[in-house]
Amino acid sequence: MNIRRHIFAVAAATLFATGAYAADIKVGVTGPYTGGSSSMGVSMRDGVRLAAKEINAAGGVNGNKIVLVERDDEAKNERGVQIAQELINNEKVVATLGFINTGVSLASQRFYQDAKIPVFNNVATGSLITHQFPNAAENYIFRNAAADNIQAPMIAKEAVEKRGLKKVAILADSTNYGQLGREDLEKALKTYGVTPVAEEKFNLGDVDMTSQLLKAKNAGADVVLTYAIGPELAQIANGMAKLGWKKPMIGSWTLSMASFIDTAGKNGDGATMPETFIQSPATTPKRKAFVDAYLKEFKPKNGIIASPVSAAQGYDSVYLLAAALKQANSTEGPKILAALQSLNAPVEGVVMTYNKPFSATDHEAIKAKDVVMGVVEGGRVQFLNAEDATPKKK
Repeated sequence: MNIRRHIFAVAAATLFATGAYAADIKVGVTGPYTGGSSSMGVSMRDGVRLAAKEINAAGGVNGNKIVLVERDDEAKNERGVQIAQELINNEKVVATLGFINTGVSLASQRFYQDAKIPVFNNVATGSLITHQFPNAAENYIFRNAAADNIQAPMIAKEAVEKRGLKKVAILADSTNYGQLGREDLEKALKTYGVTPVAEEKFNLGDVDMTSQLLKAKNAGADVVLTYAIGPELAQIANGMAKLGWKKPMIGSWTLSMASFIDTAGKNGDGATMPETFIQSPATTPKRKAFVDAYLKEFKPKNGIIASPVSAAQGYDSVYLLAAALKQANSTEGPKILAALQSLNAPVEGVVMTYNKPFSATDHEAIKAKDVVMGVVEGGRVQFLNAEDATPKKK
């Protein structure tokens, strides 16, 4: 038996040395694949899967195969912390993609920072995320989603500047996401000299928003600004309809989630939000190819991606990481970091073409100019402005 094992080991080593076997590049993928945030998590994961499949089919990265190590963080901070330690210490991942929930990200990514392993926030938008470690010599935290300090000014501009609505009510959930987003909204409104007439919060899972909406209505609000996720946002829209209180609803990108659109039905029409990606027939060949491949591979309900933004950003994150791995010609964290901060070739994604998206002092791939406004119409998100259908080069 020992002789046989020795022969096998020698043969395997010979094969590896001659290039017959390429090494695996293990990449973590963490997000909520169950629970209220799962439409975002599953869409992000499937976008990642699609990109990894394409890259591997084309020969991988420097001849090496990307292997995804997926974990469900259940949108729970403590679970995210456990997963981070497992992926770093046991799975030996070279990077991790994911993080849907701001709270989970802020609780978990310090382990990657300490281990010098790059982490991409594909969906989490809390403004603090990429600035969590301001005194660190090197920052291993990246993001390719539109931060709340980009979205909030766009929401305020749409309400106050474009529509002239100055009696603003803010409804935000009680999570880190909702409350940090509320703070960003307050700052954005302040630039217009606007103070909300009502600010109400609610918990995940709440199904009756009557109390919060009545306070906003009685305060004379002429627009409702939101920071929450799909299921609770639908309760806001449905609650407004039940009260017969027809006011514009403008909020963060999560108003594009299927869990909002499907549950709100016609009550969701007119909801407006910032978007990096919209699943629309009015699109480019690159985006059409992505949507077609996604629909063929994962067959989402009614041919609509549950969270198109999450899927597209997840997809693009793999290509950004692959470009850095190729350029670094290494899986060592500091070398991947250096490559990400100085990508020497454009990376074509579906959100946009990324041209030097990161630097040593800026780890945000998405800038305000890369974000457009979407609107819910007839059960789908459309471009609020038709000219935005063509993605921009960065």
